[in-house]
Amino acid sequence: MMLNDLMMILVGLLILILGVLIGVAYLTLLERKVLGYIQIRKGPNKVGLIGIFQPFSDAIKLFTKETTYPNFSNYYCYYFSPTVSFILSLVIWVLIPYYFNMISFNLGLMFFLCCTSMGVYTVMIAGWSSNSNYALLGGLRAVAQTISYEVSMALILLSSIVMILDFNLMSFYYYQKMIWMMLMMIPLSLMWVSSMLAETNRTPFDFAEGESELVSGFNIEYSSGGFALIFLAEYSSILFMSILFVIVYMGGYELSLFFYLKLSFISFLFIWVRGTLPRYRYDKLMYLCWKSYLPVSLNFLLFFLGLKIFF
Repeated sequence: MMLNDLMMILVGLLILILGVLIGVAYLTLLERKVLGYIQIRKGPNKVGLIGIFQPFSDAIKLFTKETTYPNFSNYYCYYFSPTVSFILSLVIWVLIPYYFNMISFNLGLMFFLCCTSMGVYTVMIAGWSSNSNYALLGGLRAVAQTISYEVSMALILLSSIVMILDFNLMSFYYYQKMIWMMLMMIPLSLMWVSSMLAETNRTPFDFAEGESELVSGFNIEYSSGGFALIFLAEYSSILFMSILFVIVYMGGYELSLFFYLKLSFISFLFIWVRGTLPRYRYDKLMYLCWKSYLPVSLNFLLFFLGLKIFF
């Protein structure tokens, strides 16, 4: 029986990884289409019907290109950091509350925070091991940004955790049957959205790859497969952050069409923001985190603590 169960869990995980990869592929297509229409042009529309096979042809192109290694790079670190980054971004998906597969994380949010903080190391090592000044500079900026916003994200999450007194993501569904957390904590949920953008290195916080001044940042020396893995890790974390936002603030996890519509909308928001907003200034980004978000989220935390004790 035990072996049977393990086989089922493994099959479930494989299906999950496949689903995430297909989701990521079509998220890139959606992004290119939406950005195209924002800039009054068509997105990819040649490969297959309305460009439906574009992500797969991109993947084939990227993974069949020749991989180049800088002569002075630290070879093993350079080679493995995108792989580790990609694996970490897939591992986080285990904590989505499933109705099957017998996987239930009681400390799901703790696991999430641990995995995201591990992601910083891959960026740092990728930037450092390329042995290029541009890559190192991009890596340092990305690490500073990610670490800063992890603090604010953890504190924003703490308010929700205080309200439900549980780390399990499934509990959010039971507590939000009557009212969404988002309606109770509007400022916190908006802060979470912008922290989410900063955490995944997206516009307007894309300093790690500010093309105009940093020439693609920490991944500048990567081509073909390594670049594709960094790209996949980024988009996989975008999808995960969207799903986490829906679970924590917009009614929890349920197997319904409405849940997936909410998820698609939040993913679309990432793209919408990219097509609309200019890049922030780096010192303003740090100021926003340490001088605005940190005090506000701490005050809200005390407020919700008081509320919980009072009731």
